[in-house]
Amino acid sequence: MSAREGAIGVVGAGAWGTALAQMLASDGRDVLLWARESDLVREVNESRRNPLYLPAAELAPTIRATEALGDLAACATILAVTPAQHLGAVLGGLEAAPRDLVLCSKGIEAGTGRLMNAVASQAVPGSEIAVLSGPTFAHEVAAGLPTAVTLACGGGEAQWDRLAPAIARPSFRPYYSDDLVGAEIGGAVKNVLAIACGVVDGLALGQNARAALIARGYAEMLRFGEALGARPETLAGLCGLGDLVLTCSSTSSRNFSLGKALGEGQSAASLMADRRTVAEGAHTAPVLTELAMRHGVAMPIVAAVYRLLGGAAGREIVSELLARPLRSEQDPAQDDPA
Repeated sequence: MSAREGAIGVVGAGAWGTALAQMLASDGRDVLLWARESDLVREVNESRRNPLYLPAAELAPTIRATEALGDLAACATILAVTPAQHLGAVLGGLEAAPRDLVLCSKGIEAGTGRLMNAVASQAVPGSEIAVLSGPTFAHEVAAGLPTAVTLACGGGEAQWDRLAPAIARPSFRPYYSDDLVGAEIGGAVKNVLAIACGVVDGLALGQNARAALIARGYAEMLRFGEALGARPETLAGLCGLGDLVLTCSSTSSRNFSLGKALGEGQSAASLMADRRTVAEGAHTAPVLTELAMRHGVAMPIVAAVYRLLGGAAGREIVSELLARPLRSEQDPAQDDPA
């Protein structure tokens, strides 16, 4: 099977990749969906279902799945939706060609500390990079419920003029930005903070505590973003604050669910080993903690999540956070990055 004229490619057939494919096909557009698993490819093409990752959705007839990444070579627009830690390896199998490559994975590469746009630029030279990020649960997008996202375009308004009509649908509304770094930092940091909010829920510490954690976590996001060159207004938008509020408030978030289980006393090792889907915040927390220390940015909540994932007890970590020195709410605490 070869890519048909005008088809959009989606790399990754997890819940989010499948939901994006379904959204893109909602107006009859041809969509090529790459999946690693041959059984999943067959299920999508024969039964119009993704029983592994998005079982409730009946997929549009214009979605065609393939396990051959080369089938997407002719697609002028490709959405990359693989887990962040595998993005470089997967995209390395994609033929280098001038195209719009929209990154939909949220995370920071472990070991290198690189954002996804840097990973993709090296893996697929010649592509013009954009980042799609915002408050999105896959099952709601697949069902056609109203959704708004940030579409940050490294190619500026010229790229936006190409991508916005290709991606926008009546129930899926992108908003323009040219701040790739801000869009990526919002998505990566909120995953870690969602784990912390899940812990608060698992420990039954109440809504007051969760609201305070979201606010203080947002302050950490802003400080880190500023250190890496992100614009505050980007992080105040859909890809930062909007995504943070959504994922810190619902068990539909994989990261929140992981934190809730940790708060209830389950071990991080058993939880991570047993999960079919990826809670990206668990991979991001260690590298984000290291980067924060390297840049002299205080991120005590992120550091606490890192310790929790390493086996520290939830109530002990919460007690330590509450015992931190009293200070002004606006104090960036640059002298105390731990």
